[in-house]
Amino acid sequence: MPTSQNPHFSAPLPRRALLRAAAVGLASVGWQAAYRIPADAAADVPPGVETYVQVYRNWSGEIRADAVTTCAPRSAEQVVAVVGWARARGLRVRAVGMRHGWSPLTITDGSGADCVLVDLTRYLDGVEVGADEQGALVTAQAGVTMETLLSRLEEHGYGLAASPAPGDLTLGGVLAIDGHGTVVPVDGEGAVPGQTFGSVSNLVTELTAVVWDPSQQAYAARTFTRAEAEAGALLVHLGRALILSATLRVAPNQRLRCVSRTDVSADRLFAPPDSAGPESFAAFVESCGRVETIWFPYTDAPWLKLWSVAPHRPVTSRETDQPYNYPFSDEIPQAASDLLKAIIEGATWLTPAYTAVAAETVTAGLAATASADLWGWSKNTLLYVRPSTLRVTANGYAVITRRANIQEVLSRVYTYVSTTLAAYQDDGRFPVNGPWEVRVTGLDDPADCLIPGAREPLLSAVRPDPDAAFDTAVWLDVLTLPGTPDSIEFYAGLEHFLLTEFNDTTARLRPEWSKGWAYTPDGAWTDPRFLGTTIPNSVQDGRPAADGWTAALATYEALDPDGIYGNAFLDTLMPRGATTPPTAGDQARQQY
Repeated sequence: MPTSQNPHFSAPLPRRALLRAAAVGLASVGWQAAYRIPADAAADVPPGVETYVQVYRNWSGEIRADAVTTCAPRSAEQVVAVVGWARARGLRVRAVGMRHGWSPLTITDGSGADCVLVDLTRYLDGVEVGADEQGALVTAQAGVTMETLLSRLEEHGYGLAASPAPGDLTLGGVLAIDGHGTVVPVDGEGAVPGQTFGSVSNLVTELTAVVWDPSQQAYAARTFTRAEAEAGALLVHLGRALILSATLRVAPNQRLRCVSRTDVSADRLFAPPDSAGPESFAAFVESCGRVETIWFPYTDAPWLKLWSVAPHRPVTSRETDQPYNYPFSDEIPQAASDLLKAIIEGATWLTPAYTAVAAETVTAGLAATASADLWGWSKNTLLYVRPSTLRVTANGYAVITRRANIQEVLSRVYTYVSTTLAAYQDDGRFPVNGPWEVRVTGLDDPADCLIPGAREPLLSAVRPDPDAAFDTAVWLDVLTLPGTPDSIEFYAGLEHFLLTEFNDTTARLRPEWSKGWAYTPDGAWTDPRFLGTTIPNSVQDGRPAADGWTAALATYEALDPDGIYGNAFLDTLMPRGATTPPTAGDQARQQY
């Protein structure tokens, strides 16, 4: 991976080292701190706060720091104390969760000396289920994992309509980047009160953050309701805030059936609209509303997952009372391991053989584990990615469009990806050795949280467009081992295609915040035009200054005037200096 000129990376690992680490060393275990030692007593941390020095690694290992001061507060009061301590020493404060992300929103590569990490996962993981006059609520601290949160909800008879697939994500991390699942309503289906077809952030009714308090001339904890002007910027904040806890609207739990198929060819799934039949992606969306495809390049048929609401167990379904029902996706079989080793050593021409084995492993694994037709409470079919899965790098985008355009969008992208990879193959190059993944959601409707005057998440990738009648987001990502030769060139070409193809009233492109975007030959997150123009315009276009990108940046400036919640990359993406945050009357509110 050509990161040597990338300002967000330093001293890059050799390409083969990155490949080997991802494919071999991390295939069966997650990142673990190589060491954890007590902080120097001279650091003079607040009394009683657990503090140590450790390594930081992001999901793919491409962002790393080898000696970062880390605090693990036991209470909100200790978090506030750490923030004040860091401010007095000129340090920046970075909340850290499970590190299951790619983009440099927490820290940039090698930058640990200028910040303190605040680990919310060790102690700030409480969950409390309650209710108000509108229905059920859950209040959870930011360090709780989604698996724990959904398990607690299940115990009380509640759940979410959709959730990100990894159970080890923290709630704080999911809210920071508008985490999502895959769900749109089937014909005639409305959201059950307490559900949303958009992002998890859209369920928030209130949240508590550590912000600047002018009356105290210090940072302090403050709770914001969803109707307050500042809430729009805090619901999805990309690391420019420190959230302690959030209250979410929840709905009665549902039993879901998940059917996996590997017998529908990619050509049929992603056919052009005029030739699409009953086995097209759009047709499956219409029939069940919850669809995901995982297509390994150079193979015929994707892994197709179809979820549907099923109050009673279908006769062919196996009941499951736990998540992670696809162990074969977390383990590398010997045949695949041998091929990966050869690819790492330079035999990239074996990539089609490797992806064929990966696809065959899915088919065989579904049969061997009797997991092709599952039924159970929502959590047990929605969560399926363990920390032990193969560590890959990823790009990620949301194409905002009309539901009627889903097939058109996917047909265009599939044609580009398949023909481009074929052209690379003809040239003896194989830039992608992981799958192309597709999910579909609705957009964020603030009425879903059942709070009068609820604000839209300003930076959500699935915020409704003011100028077009869009109602759907098609989420796309392509995975490959970090360091794969020619992968950056492929990613840059795909991004250019998407920006050119989806830039009108048919569809528009937005980045998936946690993944890769803004590609140049130097890597992801390096294109100054994408960072300085494309992203702000995608948020701001068609909106007044008090209701978009400008408003979000002004809110962060007001709540964090010292800029301690940031890093070098965020300083580039979100330049400081905005001075006009929205007020109670500025930002459009949507009443339910």
